[in-house]
Parts: sequence; C-alpha cells; structure tokens
Amino acid sequence: MGVIDPDFKTMLEALAKQAAEQPMPPLDQLPADMVRAGYRMLRQSQDQNAPKDLDVRDFAVPGPHGDIPVRLYEPKGLASPSGLLVYFHGGGWVIGDLDTHDGHCRRMAAWGGCRVIAVDYRLAPEHVFPKGHDDALAATKWAFDHAAEIGADPKRIAVGGDSAGGNLAASVALDLKDDPERRLAFQLLLYPATTADWRTESRKTLDGPVLTFETMRWFEKQLAAAGHPEAHRLSPLDAADVAGVAPALVVTAGHDCLKDEGFAYAEKLKAAGVKAAHREYPSLPHDFYVMADVSPAVNAAARETAEALKAALA
Repeated sequence: MGVIDPDFKTMLEALAKQAAEQPMPPLDQLPADMVRAGYRMLRQSQDQNAPKDLDVRDFAVPGPHGDIPVRLYEPKGLASPSGLLVYFHGGGWVIGDLDTHDGHCRRMAAWGGCRVIAVDYRLAPEHVFPKGHDDALAATKWAFDHAAEIGADPKRIAVGGDSAGGNLAASVALDLKDDPERRLAFQLLLYPATTADWRTESRKTLDGPVLTFETMRWFEKQLAAAGHPEAHRLSPLDAADVAGVAPALVVTAGHDCLKDEGFAYAEKLKAAGVKAAHREYPSLPHDFYVMADVSPAVNAAARETAEALKAALA
C-alpha cells in the first residue's frame, strides 16, 4: 500500500475535522434516504468538471420488478453503431444513483469513444436482494435486444461498475456467459466487491479511509442477502466455473478494504483461461472515480481506464 495521494489526504483531514465538530449519529440510526442525500451532495460537489459535449437522455426499460430508469450518454459525433458500456453505480446496493456517477459515466463515454447506459437499479432496504441484481441483468439483456435503437453494436457490449456496481457487473457477466445470443465483449470491474465473505487480509485490516467496516456492515444489513438461496450471486469469487466469461479489467485502489478480493478475482479469471488484467492505483482510496475534482490523479486513472475500454470495444 502506497502513501495516500496528498490531495485526498487534505480532503479526508477536512472531512474528519468537520465530523469532529458536527458528529453524526451511527449509520444504524439514520434513514437510508438521508444517507443517500448526503452521499449525493458530497460526490456531486467533488465532480463538477466532467466532459459536457455529449447528448444525454433519461428513459426507462422494463424489468422483472417494474420499469428501470436508465441514462444514455452519447458523445457528439460518435458513429453509429458504436460500442456500449452498460454501467452500474456503486454505493453498497443501498446508496448512489444516476447523478452521483454522472461525471464518471461522462468520462467513460467521452474518453472511451462509446455509448454508456447507466442503470438506476433498485436499492435496499426498500428492495432487498436480489432485486438490484435482477434489474442489472434485465437492463443488460434489454441493451442487447434493443441495441439498434440506441446506436449500439450488439457484438461490442460491455458491462461495468464500481464497488457494489462492480459486483453487479461481474454477476451479470457470469449470468450471461452461456447465453449464445448475448455475448459480452468485456467487463470493467472498478474496485469491485467480489465476495460476501470477510476472509481477505484487506477486509480485516483496511478500515477506511473512505469505505469503513461500519459502512460495509450497514450495507450488508440493508441488503439482507444472508441465507438467500441466490446469495451466490453476491460472490463471483466463489463461483464454481468462470471459464468462458467475458474478458475483464479489474481496477483496485491501494487504500481500500476491497482491494484483495478484486485482485483475487482477476487471478481466478486468468487461471480459468479468461483474458483478464489487473491495475492497482496504490495511492488512491475507494470511490476515487467519482471524486475527480479532488486530485489530478483521478482524471489520469480515468483516462487509462477509458483507453482500456476503448481498446476492448474497438
């Protein structure tokens, strides 16, 4: 683990000072909507300079639990059909939305030279496991089946996500690996959660600075997946067979309790003969992609990530 990026260190110190002066109740005592609003306000304030030269429109696609809101990003002048990234935001399956990750999706579209469709999947605790996973799979199938309508090439469709969204993307890729009609070209897994188990070293030792153990436990409680017959969908790392799944880039952050399971999943894919790359940013914390205004290191990482996406969907 490298020394944390100095700009992030300054930001984290300021947030810690603010928390000391204005203490918040424990997460368990706060309604989910309040936590969501706080997260949205913070992340939007840290990401205000994303590319603007895109056509963006919101609509909904059908899913097993009702309509699923989505947002389509199209770089101006992009040829049709193009590659498409189906994207799932992070936030522990409980917080985050289309707005918290708007800047990140704009960068992936503009710098990755593709269309991006961001999925506003159902969140816990109002919609417990596996409704979010069901939405993610349904939205991805819709993208394949309606590719022509959104200017996408069905042979160049990727799934991607960060944190809990990376978990959704990996889960969808496994669900579709034997679907002859919907062959994913790529999976972009950004500091993904790949297991519900706390067995890795980083899950035992890296409590924060952004993703804390308290927050992780709160997410798990809201999701209520423990003991569910489909709980395996939360743990791609423990999947019996990953051979034949789409090629992957797995990105991890040095200051993140999820980093070891991300690396382990990349290794599992490679061992099964899947083309998989792993990239770690040792000085960055969890959630860095949606804090682009905090440090120049974020845009540098995002450009590298978008270039890998562009090459995969070329």
